[in-house]
Amino acid sequence: MNQRQQIIVRILLVLGILVLVNMIAVRFFTRIDLTADQIYTLSDASKKLVESLDDKFTVKAYFTDDLPPPYNNNRRYLQDQLDDYRAYAKGNFQYELIDPGKNEEIEKEAQKYGIPPVQVQVLEQDKMQVKKGYMGLVFLYGDKTERIPVIQSTENLEYEISSSLKKLTAKELKKIGFLTGQGEPPLQQMSHLQEMLAKQYQVTPVDLSSGRAIPADIAALIIAAPNQPFKSWEKFLVDQYIMNGGHVAFFLNKVDINLQGQMGRPLDVGLDDLLESYGVRINTDLVRDLSCAYVTVSQQAGFMVIQNQVPFYYLPQASQFAETSPVVKGLGSVVFYFASSIDTGLARPKGYTANVLVQSSKRSGRQEGIFVVNPTTEMTPDMFSESGIPLVATVEGSFVSAFGTKPVGADSTMRGTIDTTHKLIVANRLTKIVVAGDGDFLQDQYSGGKSDNFVLASNLVDWLADDIGLSAIRARASGAKPLGEVTDSSRNLIKGLCLGLPPLLVILAGFARWRWRTMSRKRLELKGL
Repeated sequence: MNQRQQIIVRILLVLGILVLVNMIAVRFFTRIDLTADQIYTLSDASKKLVESLDDKFTVKAYFTDDLPPPYNNNRRYLQDQLDDYRAYAKGNFQYELIDPGKNEEIEKEAQKYGIPPVQVQVLEQDKMQVKKGYMGLVFLYGDKTERIPVIQSTENLEYEISSSLKKLTAKELKKIGFLTGQGEPPLQQMSHLQEMLAKQYQVTPVDLSSGRAIPADIAALIIAAPNQPFKSWEKFLVDQYIMNGGHVAFFLNKVDINLQGQMGRPLDVGLDDLLESYGVRINTDLVRDLSCAYVTVSQQAGFMVIQNQVPFYYLPQASQFAETSPVVKGLGSVVFYFASSIDTGLARPKGYTANVLVQSSKRSGRQEGIFVVNPTTEMTPDMFSESGIPLVATVEGSFVSAFGTKPVGADSTMRGTIDTTHKLIVANRLTKIVVAGDGDFLQDQYSGGKSDNFVLASNLVDWLADDIGLSAIRARASGAKPLGEVTDSSRNLIKGLCLGLPPLLVILAGFARWRWRTMSRKRLELKGL
């Protein structure tokens, strides 16, 4: 065999191997993802969801083809993502990538599904122009329809697709109840959280004023920032909901803050005995933390008023999370609004399982008694001598009723309000509760713009509703991860190295080059001799 024949044989062998590899890849789908959070790989929850499809699920992606960056990259990412879903769906997941272009019929079809045209800026012929485009998804399953009108970012795309898929294929959405009637903020003030929950649940208010039991079909009950005391019979209804296996989140404020007066006063809504019977206590204090949010304050400088950004130590920015819990996995940091500490030590004697999910930083402390919340107050190091103060915790177990074995009719405050023949349930099957010493962190106006606040609240609801699967996807796409804390000496050392090392390297390089040229010159002189 001559050299030419050998080259031809080698080329044919390479082509044959490539064809074989492609055939294997079609039948056995796999991918290598080297990113820390595996952001380019479908999560196990998405894989199980799409594998469980028992009927055709169709996605119509109306996406203009020739959009400028970064939207053109979004189109490529979307196609790769949909390919992944189709690969795991065993034929039940199909998609169409449609460019409406200048086809009026397709444009009308997209708009009929609720996909609006968007205006994007493009640079053409050295001019900045506005171009019309489409960047939306429509999900079709049976006679049900869901949509993502505009994909502006791929950061949370997998969660959006999987939650839509789950919502369409679920036979019935679980109900999440928000308690009302005790001064809680209206749901409109938690619109961001409500929007996130609505992707998977039916969100509904729960009012105790009728005296009737909390409906058993409420998968989780949220008690968020009440400011009026609970009556005894109202606490009884909450207790019996838990005794019947209900799951409750207590997001409570223990200090009522008056920012204008820069003071706070203890707030007691009467739930302490209820929580203590379940093995947990929210302390009447305020947690301060060197890791905190900043606020703008006006300060007098001579004849001028200057707006300065100063740290507000009573707005902890927590980034210490339980490493093994899927509820907080992947979170960056959560900003709390005048939070109180939690004591879970009461759970151990009762045999309940308590887990602290969120803690303050290694340099934190507490204020008790008189509450002064002036952001310009001078702080001393001894005020931040504590580490890892619990801010959010969960408790699981077979709880014993806070009302013991006392008949309902024996309590005069309950008589005539609820059915006094109601049979008291004194112990329940295994259930769980969430406790946080802050009822405001899940509200839009107090979140500090942190998306992780709503991710944490949504994950806690998922955990209560026994529906934690998609939380892992949402956490992968949550906010930026903060840098680890360092001491002042380490910070100064790093600053010094950053300032001094580059010029030192330049000097060393110059010295090395000078020595090399000197030695080269000497060698040439020796050769000349």
